[in-house]
Amino acid sequence: MRGLTVDKLNPAILNVQYAVRGELAIKAEEYRVRLKAGAHDLPFDKVISTNIGNPQQAGLNQPPITFNRQVAALMEWPALAELARDAFPEDVIARAKELQSEIGSIGAYSHSQGVPFIRKNVARFIEERDGYPSNPNHVFLTAGASAGVTLLISALISSPKSGILIPIPQYPLYTATLAAHSGAGIPYHLDEAADWATSAPEIEAAIHKAVGEGIEPKALVIINPGNPTGALLDEPTMQRVVRLCEQHDLVLLADEVYQVNLHARAAHPFTSFKKVVRALGSSLPLFSFHSISKGVTGECGRRGGYFECTNIGDDVVALLYKMVSVGLCPPLAGQVGVDCMVRPPRPGDARRAAQGKSGPTGSLARRAAFLPTALGLCAVV
Repeated sequence: MRGLTVDKLNPAILNVQYAVRGELAIKAEEYRVRLKAGAHDLPFDKVISTNIGNPQQAGLNQPPITFNRQVAALMEWPALAELARDAFPEDVIARAKELQSEIGSIGAYSHSQGVPFIRKNVARFIEERDGYPSNPNHVFLTAGASAGVTLLISALISSPKSGILIPIPQYPLYTATLAAHSGAGIPYHLDEAADWATSAPEIEAAIHKAVGEGIEPKALVIINPGNPTGALLDEPTMQRVVRLCEQHDLVLLADEVYQVNLHARAAHPFTSFKKVVRALGSSLPLFSFHSISKGVTGECGRRGGYFECTNIGDDVVALLYKMVSVGLCPPLAGQVGVDCMVRPPRPGDARRAAQGKSGPTGSLARRAAFLPTALGLCAVV
């Protein structure tokens, strides 16, 4: 027997590249193993991984939010509410009991689309944020936003000539997923001179270029706020993007996982594409993503997120449900994390529960202010 060789695998996976978890990360892990084994031949004694957003692991002073972790602890072992009652505020105990009554054991499967009760809470969060109704049946809980992105790109790529417009620079999830599903990435460049702004004419030029090369543009990815740029779209730009998508019959994929990471808060607040689409009265098909991995939550390893379907027909939603059913359900710990993200403690709920958020918020703000100065110093040197 020849055994399993690379030439017997799906050729599409040979084209997948995911730099943030690629060769440098592998080499870093090799160094970490050598240091742990007592190596003394390296010019350093510690490896800090900053290749990917991992705030609670990288020594960047972003502690977990107390409320979220306490609820998670009681969900894992409900008996703790009695065995260590003094360790848990009343609102934490009440939240855990409420979730337990809806979920049961988090060691069991849930609804494939996510716990209905938590999806209702996500829909309520979206309604309060945007001022427009949200349908819980059109909300999918996912194993982080990445799982939702992968699902939808795989569904949109109907042939090797199907293309997805992606911003440059971008997070490599998009190019890697397109390669895995034999789709075509259509790059459009952000305007560095204008603080990495999104340009509708640049997107339109990319569309025409792709069509001229025989590629069929199917969807447009917008990362807002930007990753890795941090740029925040203003509403006039968002409106132009929506109209451009309508004109070219594109689905809009709005990656909004950094919506609370606003480095220029005084300029203008975050506005979701859902709000803009509804305000314009547009029928544009829109998928919006959010995650517990980012912002002040930073719970990357729990793998929790969601996407909302806007102007998506019930027949398409049914097909998406069929596809997520193949994976049975998103992780229950991540679903609980999503509930905590969209239902944080209200002011006055409990003395201790609300304290957890100020630490991460302050830490993120300090680092956002420090980074340009540090980079400037590097440039001078």
